[in-house]
Amino acid sequence: MSALPRWLPYANRVVKTANRLGMPLGTIRILEVPGRTSGNPRATPVSPLTVEGRDYVIAGLPQADWALNAAAAGHGIMAHRRRRWPVRLTEVTDQATCRLVMRAFPEQVPGGVPFFVKIGLVDGPDPDQFEQAADRVRVFQILSAT
Repeated sequence: MSALPRWLPYANRVVKTANRLGMPLGTIRILEVPGRTSGNPRATPVSPLTVEGRDYVIAGLPQADWALNAAAAGHGIMAHRRRRWPVRLTEVTDQATCRLVMRAFPEQVPGGVPFFVKIGLVDGPDPDQFEQAADRVRVFQILSAT
């Protein structure tokens, strides 16, 4: 896996603007986490999914700033359209759980599959390929902060 794709910051800006305007974006939510150095909120589009009654989010690029910030802060704000709520973020270190979450991704978040294809983690929506890529991503459990 290489560095951040050049197109990603532009796509993220479009998605964040659409969310702020209240437009429907399927499974996409906006996750804000404090920056590791500045403490200022940093926002990124994510697609949460639910596995065995627990909510998760996957960082396909494990060294992306949002993933590093989430791991450092352990909390953030989730936003969907104009609604916002506080969340706790716990990095999942159990590989069995990571594999289970990754396996569920193509079924629950089919619109997110092209991103994983573009960054070279998988060739398509095959759950087996997603499961095999579990050791190359970061998975966070999303918990209510209230």
